[in-house]
This record gives sequence, structure tokens and C-alpha cells, in this order.
Amino acid sequence: MKSAWDDSGCNNPAGPLIPSPLPLFPLSSVLFPGGLLPLRIFEVRYLDLIGQCQREGKPFGVVALHQGSEVRRAGAPAEEFLQVGTLAHLRTVERPQPGLMHIVSEGGTRFRIQSARQLPHGLWTADVQALPDDAPVPVPDDLRQVATALEQLLDSWRARAIPEDQWPLRAPWRWDDCSWLSNRWCELLPLPPTVKQQLMELDNPLVRLELVGDLLARHDKA
Repeated sequence: MKSAWDDSGCNNPAGPLIPSPLPLFPLSSVLFPGGLLPLRIFEVRYLDLIGQCQREGKPFGVVALHQGSEVRRAGAPAEEFLQVGTLAHLRTVERPQPGLMHIVSEGGTRFRIQSARQLPHGLWTADVQALPDDAPVPVPDDLRQVATALEQLLDSWRARAIPEDQWPLRAPWRWDDCSWLSNRWCELLPLPPTVKQQLMELDNPLVRLELVGDLLARHDKA
């Protein structure tokens, strides 16, 4: 028996396989491709969603809220979210007790919402169009310091004996990839969600890395 959102179809035969409609998880944060997203799940609509994604090996979509809250509350404003999001692929699922899940997902392909609807039990689903993945662009010499700064940050975590499985990013380390490097810094920097969303939506990884370099330079001068 299929769920209300289950479909093996793909909305873009030339691109990645995306469930159609795609179940959505609106959050107050932004997920970048290749990024890690730990979540504590306790709402029934999301317990059901994660259980089905785990059984069927399918992703869900993470979108950033611009109105409403992550957890439904009586009298709270209706959920409204931005139109560009990121696929989330489950990496670990733990069930410490009934009605509670601890999960870690990894960001995949970005997508744009074409239409969205809310099911009776509160879960949002959407028809989406996959967006192109970043083209591979090597880090230019004038931005090498951005990679060096991230390597130094990782070295500081090692020096403090912080286990790698507690780091907010994981290997493989792609120090010469503008997309990977810029996305990891976008996750780590204390930027407003609106700025992170704008950076995530950029289709040029070199421009994104240049902006990150400017932000780091300003931080160093502060």
C-alpha cells in the first residue's frame, strides 16, 4: 500500500531520482550539499516520514522556514518556507525510546519547489525540479588561504582531542574544490539563515567561495 506521497517516478529523467511528490521537512536552518544535518525527531508526521524514508531508501527535502516554527503549536503562524531546498539522505537512524528518533542526514542535490501541499496529518509534500549540481572548479591561488584556514580549524579540533565523529563535517576533505570548501565554511560561519540561503542558491561555486573569503577577511579584521 502506498503512502500519500510515495511514488517511484522521477521528475527529471536526466537528473537524480527524486520522489514525486517529495516529502518536505521545513527547518529554521539551511542544508548545503554535502553537509551533515543531525535532527531529533518526535512529531508523528516526521516519525512516519523518517521511518518510510529508511525502509525505502528515499530522501526527503529540507527547506528553510521564513514563517512559522519547526514544531507545530496551537495558534502559531502557518508554516511558510522558501522555494529552493536540498535533498537529505539518511545516514544514521537511532531509536533511543518509543516516539523518538535521532538521525543524521547528508545534503544532496538542490531543488526548486514548483507546487506544494499539506497533507491532513501536517506533512508537507511538493513537486520539485532538480537544480544542477555545482560544476567542479579548482580553488584559485588567491583563495588558497580559505582552505588553509579550514585545515587549521580541523587541526585545532584534533589538538583538543575532539573525536572526528563529533565534528560538524566529515571526510573526504576536498581542499581543491570550490564547491565543497565554500559549502563547509557556509555551514560553520555564524551567518543569518537568509544569508546562508542566498549562498546556497548561488549556481557559481567560485563566486560563493569569493564571498566566503571576504567574510573571513572581515572576521579577521574585527
